[in-house]
Amino acid sequence: MKTIDTIPTSKIQRATKLVSTGAKVGVNYLKYYGDKLVNSDEEAKERLNKNNASDIYDGLKQLKGSALKVAQMLSMEKSILPQAYVEQFSLAQFSVPPLSPPLVIKTFKKYFGKNPNELFDTFNATSVNAASIGQVHLATKNGKKLAVKIQYPGVAESIASDLAMVKPVAMSMFNIKGKDSDKYFKEVEQKLIEETNYILEVEQSQEIAKACGHISNLRFPKYYKALSSERIITMDYMDGEHLSEFASHNTDQVKANRLGQALWDFYMYQIHQLKKVHADPHPGNFLISEKGELVALDFGCMKSIPQEFYAPYFELAKKENIMNLEFFTKRLFELEILKEEDSKEELAFFTEMFHEMLSLFTQPFQKDTFDFSDGIFFGKIAELGEKYSKNTDLRKMNGNRGSKHFIYINRTFFGLYNLMFDLKAQNIKINNYLRL
Repeated sequence: MKTIDTIPTSKIQRATKLVSTGAKVGVNYLKYYGDKLVNSDEEAKERLNKNNASDIYDGLKQLKGSALKVAQMLSMEKSILPQAYVEQFSLAQFSVPPLSPPLVIKTFKKYFGKNPNELFDTFNATSVNAASIGQVHLATKNGKKLAVKIQYPGVAESIASDLAMVKPVAMSMFNIKGKDSDKYFKEVEQKLIEETNYILEVEQSQEIAKACGHISNLRFPKYYKALSSERIITMDYMDGEHLSEFASHNTDQVKANRLGQALWDFYMYQIHQLKKVHADPHPGNFLISEKGELVALDFGCMKSIPQEFYAPYFELAKKENIMNLEFFTKRLFELEILKEEDSKEELAFFTEMFHEMLSLFTQPFQKDTFDFSDGIFFGKIAELGEKYSKNTDLRKMNGNRGSKHFIYINRTFFGLYNLMFDLKAQNIKINNYLRL
C-alpha cells in the first residue's frame, strides 16, 4: 500500500483539502444530472453515491484524525447511509494509507525523544495496520513480540477545527436543528480528545482488562506503561483474525455461539455493572485467536453511563413498559426525546416513531435467549431505518432529539448487534447482568 510522507496539520491545510474534495463532489453532481438524461434515476443516483463516497473517503484518508474517525463512525450506520458510503467508509477500520518509515521515525522521536531502536530490540518501521487516529508497528523486547501504536501527527490539535468543518454535513444528514444542537458535537469532541490521550487509554485498558478478566473465552493484551507515552502505546502483540474476517469463513456454529456469548457478556457486564462501556465496537477492535477466544483491543473510546440516563433507557427495554403509554411517554421526556415545547403533531409523531423503533430494537432483551443469526430481525431493523430516512414529515421537524448520551450508547448497541449478526451467534443468554 502507498505510504504518506506528510499529513496536513494546520487549519488552512486541512480546510483546503476538504474544499478540493467538495469540488470533486460538485463535478460528480454535474455528471449525475447528465446521467439522468440517458439512464434511470435509480442507476444515476447509485453511480453518484459511489463516486461521492469514493472521493470523500479519498480526501478524508489523507487528513486522517477526527474527520476520518467520523467516517468510521458513520460506516456503522448501515440503516442510514447509502450502501456505497457504508462500503467506502468502513475501509477506515482496516485500509488506510500508513505513514512512511521516515515519518514514523520522526514522529517517534518527537513523542518519545528517542529512536524506536533505542527502546526495542527490534522495530519494524513499516506499519502492519493503519486506522483513523494511529497505526501499529511490530517490535520485540526481551524475547516478547509487541505491538506499538503511534498516533498521527497533528490529530489531537485538529479535533475542534475538523469537527467544525464536518458539522454542516452531519447536521444536514441527521436533520439536527435548534439552539442546543451543540451538545451533540461537544460530546463527540470530548470523546475524540480522550481517544488521542494515550496515557488515558492505557489506564482504561488495564482497568477494563482487570474488571472483565472473569468472563469466559475473553482475552486482553498486556500494556506497558514504561514503553508508552501520551502519543505512543506499547502492548503485547495478539495473534488472530479480525472478527469480520473470521465470520466470513467460519462454519463452526458452536464456536460462533461461544464467541458471541463472550462478546455479549463483555458488553453487558460493562454496561450494567461498571456503568462504563467500550463504545467503539467495530470489527477492527476484536480478534479471534487460534484457540477460538475473543481478543478485545483499543480502549480509547470509553463512555460513562450516568444513572439518570441508564434507568429510563433500560426500563424501556421491557415490553410491559413499552406497552404502557403513560409510563412510556414519561420516560421519553426523561430521555429528552420529547420536549415540553413540542407541538401536538411533534409529540404524536415522535411518540409513535420511538414506540415502533423500541418495540423492534429491544426484542433481544425480552427473551431469555436470542438468535442473532435471524436475518428477518435484522432485515426489519434495516427496513425501519430506511422508512424513517425517507420520511418527508420527519425532515420538516427538528431531528435534534434525545440526551447527548444516546450518541455513544446507541453507537455501542448498533455496533454490537452488527458484530453479533456477523458471527451468526445463536442461543445467546441475554440478561445475565441486567439489574433494574
